[in-house]
Amino acid sequence: MTETVGAVTGETDEVLTRVDGGIGYVTLNRPKAINSLNQNMVDILSTVLHRWERDDAIRAVVLTGAGERGLCAGGDVVAVYHSARKDGVEARRFWRDEYLLNGQIGRFAKPYVAVMDGIVMGGGVGVSAHANTRVVTDTSKVAMPEVGIGFIPDVGGVYLLSRAPGSLGLHAALTGAPFSGADAIALGFADHYVPHADLDAFTAAIAADGVESALAHYAIEPPPSELAAQREWIDECYAGDTVIDILAALRAHDAGPANDAAEVIATRSPISLMVTLEAVRRAAKMQTLEDALVQDYRVSSASLRSHDLVEGIRAQLVDKDRNPKWSPAALTEVTVADVTAYFAPVDDDLSF
Repeated sequence: MTETVGAVTGETDEVLTRVDGGIGYVTLNRPKAINSLNQNMVDILSTVLHRWERDDAIRAVVLTGAGERGLCAGGDVVAVYHSARKDGVEARRFWRDEYLLNGQIGRFAKPYVAVMDGIVMGGGVGVSAHANTRVVTDTSKVAMPEVGIGFIPDVGGVYLLSRAPGSLGLHAALTGAPFSGADAIALGFADHYVPHADLDAFTAAIAADGVESALAHYAIEPPPSELAAQREWIDECYAGDTVIDILAALRAHDAGPANDAAEVIATRSPISLMVTLEAVRRAAKMQTLEDALVQDYRVSSASLRSHDLVEGIRAQLVDKDRNPKWSPAALTEVTVADVTAYFAPVDDDLSF
């Protein structure tokens, strides 16, 4: 049975829904954009999940992405770019509704199976990694890459990053580098590993036999996490008080991957790096995902007023010259006051 979500919006083809065997299947359907989220998709997802959570005929929900490239590459940051250059109103509305959706997913009362296949980045993490049943595959490529565009990890990502073993989360946050499905399980971003080749059979089995039975039949032991295997040098190098300290430790270390991480971090937005470090440390002391999402909204709203968000998106996705001119240009030029300002309450603070 295919549902209609026309009551939400006239553009229903960006999110496909169907019900089979008491299971609600949701497919993000912008494959040419690797299913990047826009306002319309967030609105539909929230409405459908509200309805299905109250519907006794729906036993569980399964989230997938259309196409071969991945579940979701993030939010539509080019739209954010244009909004930021105008007045920021549309970007803040998008983030507000997106973060409310992330919290809704985190509290969802029924099994919510997020199939984190292929690329799962930024906003894609937000609609999947807070689920109660998170499945990765041998093709999963997960990341919170925001520092590369002058932004800060959002969608509750810092809540997960702050709870990863040792300093693995800080390494992922400050480099923005992608990690595998096995790494995602080690970091606490996922729970189960199902081979990509078995996904169609797995999702069909959920309708036929239920979530637990499908997992028992198709989930396998993940391969060893390459990231977790490097924890010794990661914990050592990321123990510094500041990003400057961390960079110095990485450069001084004799492990090749440490030097590689330093080279990557050195290309990122200095203010984004400093705010990200602070955001992860603050999130570690928070009790709930919702607390972190309130912080995310404040930090993202502040980013709209920064130079680096517009410049980072321009360089990576608009002009594509891959040569952002960050301001401040160096970590030494970023002040404590600059960082603290990102965490100030906003007039329309999130409320859950």
